[in-house]
Amino acid sequence: MNKKTVRDVDVQGKRVFVRVDFNVPLDENRRVADDTRIRAALPTIQYLLDKGAALILASHLGRPKEGPDPKYSLAPTAQRLQELLPDVKVTMAPDCIGPQVEAMVQALRPGEILVLENLRFYKGEQKGDPKFAEALAAFADVYVDDAFGTAHRPDVSVAGVPAVMRAQGKPSVAGFLLEKEIRFLGSAVENPERPFIAILGGAKVSDKIKVIENLLGKVDSLLIGGGMANTFLKAQGYEMGDSLVENDSLDIARQLLASAGDKLVLPVDAVVADAFAADANHKVVGVDEVEPGWRILDIGPATIAHFANRLAPAKTVVWNGPMGVFEFPPFAKGTFAIADVLAHLNATTIIGGGDSAAAVEQSGLADKMTHISTGGGASLEFLEGKVLPGVAALDDR
Repeated sequence: MNKKTVRDVDVQGKRVFVRVDFNVPLDENRRVADDTRIRAALPTIQYLLDKGAALILASHLGRPKEGPDPKYSLAPTAQRLQELLPDVKVTMAPDCIGPQVEAMVQALRPGEILVLENLRFYKGEQKGDPKFAEALAAFADVYVDDAFGTAHRPDVSVAGVPAVMRAQGKPSVAGFLLEKEIRFLGSAVENPERPFIAILGGAKVSDKIKVIENLLGKVDSLLIGGGMANTFLKAQGYEMGDSLVENDSLDIARQLLASAGDKLVLPVDAVVADAFAADANHKVVGVDEVEPGWRILDIGPATIAHFANRLAPAKTVVWNGPMGVFEFPPFAKGTFAIADVLAHLNATTIIGGGDSAAAVEQSGLADKMTHISTGGGASLEFLEGKVLPGVAALDDR
């Protein structure tokens, strides 16, 4: 990675603005239900504290519609952070800008943390408001981005604040989590150990056309499952019954099939159901045996074996998107089976965030993967070959 990191700056006695990704699920009691993203930021936070910095943490949470909303307050994340760092003073700010917050920033001492309130309480966060950027940038001497999950968004806290700080001669660098994400995803795409195999799933081809086009020139095999496989199968002439098919994408699917040759690998059988429900009647059929009134909800056992055979020699694997409707137990077998195959490979295995990460966590095999990305959308755009605004905004080495 040719961007500077926290190792490249002196933070002793300085105030450091850290863009973290604390967009975490909360339970009915408004406590953090899954602290994975908070824990993922701890190495950077602890490093900066150990180096004598005072930290101002900023994040969004959810999608508040009209300004401040207690339901989307970051207070529960500050409380969880305090529990994870019992010896550190963690204070929750009542807002993310304004005189009261400015006073709290001025009072902040090295080794202490101030968590700003939800950035999206201000519409300017997502609209590139320069005044909002200036107000946030004024808090700190150094900017650190450790939020890969938002690195694909041109939000004020991601792109605007570092631009203002650079103009003021202040450094903008990557945290350890962002550095790790770029290192794993970047090396997979640019310089993978071969054979390099990508697995794509999820519902829609249209969401991943650019990813497919970019990866086809780089991978040795591209395995496609999930709902998106249905569109490719229909493009080959198979009847898909009531399965999810993107008819608008059939032409592009045919073009991709023609250009990919034997690189693009599709299911050979499927688990079909007579309704989109966990308790629906279901059975295994060949992809040429899908009847009217039935829909594909998972890959079948022959496909699992077929994919496993293709994956066996792999040295690098990137996986984005589940193989079926894994939220319903009867249709989770394909996704969990692929996770199990990856867990036993002698290869670098990279899980591209989002539903794939959730599925691997549910399968109990997360600790067997080399890297699980914290950003679904960001990892997809990275795999498309796009330059992420949050990465472009940082100082070059």
